[in-house]
Amino acid sequence: MGLFDWFKRDKAGAIPDELWAQTIAGLPFLGDLTVDEQASLKLLAEQFLAEKEFSTAGGLELTDEICVAIAAQGCLPILHLGLAAYRDWVGIIVYPNEFVVPRHVQDEAGVVHEYADVLSGEAWQGGPLLVSWHDVQMAGDGYNVVIHEFAHKLDMLNGEADGMPALHSGIGEAEWQRIFTAAYDDFCHRVDADEETIIDPYASDSPAEFFAVLSESFFELPDVVNAEYPALYALLKRYYRQDPLQRWPTGA
Repeated sequence: MGLFDWFKRDKAGAIPDELWAQTIAGLPFLGDLTVDEQASLKLLAEQFLAEKEFSTAGGLELTDEICVAIAAQGCLPILHLGLAAYRDWVGIIVYPNEFVVPRHVQDEAGVVHEYADVLSGEAWQGGPLLVSWHDVQMAGDGYNVVIHEFAHKLDMLNGEADGMPALHSGIGEAEWQRIFTAAYDDFCHRVDADEETIIDPYASDSPAEFFAVLSESFFELPDVVNAEYPALYALLKRYYRQDPLQRWPTGA
């Protein structure tokens, strides 16, 4: 019986230590967590697996490796926020590679335009989260499709994704808007000026994408975010209640 079957049958199932160690070893940014943080993350991932429903598409076989890798990365942002931050949705659909999502857009004249988006991940408001397993395995160096899409889910907790997640005590909307918007406007200016940026230029697409991309970078390239946007790094540190920079050997 596979781990995923075990979780479907027994909500108290635990991730085997060997599989957990293998998952951590393949994701260096998780290896930077303290022993206590890794233990907390494992428990949170187990609770996550017990609550969420995984399915696959495109002929991909669902495996323990897939479920645990996604759970571990997806639970990192909520390590100190709690599983309730991912309420209101249960489904995760995993594709083997990038997938196509048909779009239908009506312009101001009432004409409907149809096109197809090729995606590595997408979070649906009130619905499932979709990711490419190929891209999940590419995590590192500022690219993390799981953290990206899970950040969108955090953003959607208080409505449409707009770059402002549901804020907890100590962070006001005016403060968030001031710091976040200043960083976003500056980044868009840099991208428009054709500056080569370490942070993915896709972050300039919208405030929602800026929050998702900067969340990826916050956990994987904290030194870059802190150097380029220290006020935003400090804000994300307070929001996520984590300081990834301090986990690095070079941290203070």
